[in-house]
Amino acid sequence: MANQNKIIITCAVTGSIHTPSMSPHLPVTAQEIAQAAIEAAEAGAAIVHLHARNPADGRPDQSTEAFAPFLQVIKQRSDCVVNITTGGAATMTVEERVKPAATFAPEVASLNMGSMNFGLYPMLERFTTFQHDWERPYLEGSRDRIFRNTFGDIEHILRTCAQNGTRFEIECYDIGHLYTLAHFVERGLVKAPFFVQSVFGILGGIGAYPEDVAHMKRTADRLFGNDYHWSVLGAGRNQLPIATQAIALGGNVRVGLEDSLWIGKGQLAKSNADQVRKVRQIIEGLGASVATPDEARQILQLKGGDKVSF
Repeated sequence: MANQNKIIITCAVTGSIHTPSMSPHLPVTAQEIAQAAIEAAEAGAAIVHLHARNPADGRPDQSTEAFAPFLQVIKQRSDCVVNITTGGAATMTVEERVKPAATFAPEVASLNMGSMNFGLYPMLERFTTFQHDWERPYLEGSRDRIFRNTFGDIEHILRTCAQNGTRFEIECYDIGHLYTLAHFVERGLVKAPFFVQSVFGILGGIGAYPEDVAHMKRTADRLFGNDYHWSVLGAGRNQLPIATQAIALGGNVRVGLEDSLWIGKGQLAKSNADQVRKVRQIIEGLGASVATPDEARQILQLKGGDKVSF
């Protein structure tokens, strides 16, 4: 499964890592998030990975009220696969983080495979001026903040969404996360095909060297064989080099302003769609083709956009 002919592009349009002062192009309001997702889909993203933000100050917001307006607009205007985060932000409880996915029953939800240090504070070296009072403490606080997803938390998310028919973007930030996934597969709580999103370049997780990428893939191949589809995301400047290596190995890719604000060295991406178009050029330049939303549904064995609750 890891070497299908069609490459699935996921676009993570806003996330909870970057703050509004870092880029004027970061979507914040429901209207901006919806528009960013629709434009990314039109550019070639089969899946849009979604977080919500407070429209007044841009801080992460995991309430169902924050998600509902843009989910409805995206469904009305696009056939893309909607992926709702259960990661939210490291400042949130697992009950807060899982509620949108449990409520809206998307085709896909993200699921981090473990607790980890998640260091955002180095961004304070690049960004020194902030529009909102919460931004600097949020970044600085990551020195002592742990993103928590214990075995119990992961099981809670899996069981909470079990009746929804939702599949998961299994986010693996290190080799141990692959073994954690194998544990839940053995227990029967996760069913094939698995959509494994390997994350490279986050401080606290695995690095972004070619050897790291190859090691992740070798380990996943050994653990899951033909039962998984592999995708990658590279954080920051690692986005396109990591994507290129993965595409050459037959993998899928994730881009978007959640993962990187940049389109080139020192150049901010003006939209999520810019990054989708860039990685699409790489895919097609390497002789592969981009999966449509319906092809992604078939590859990942999703339930279909008519079976969501939004």
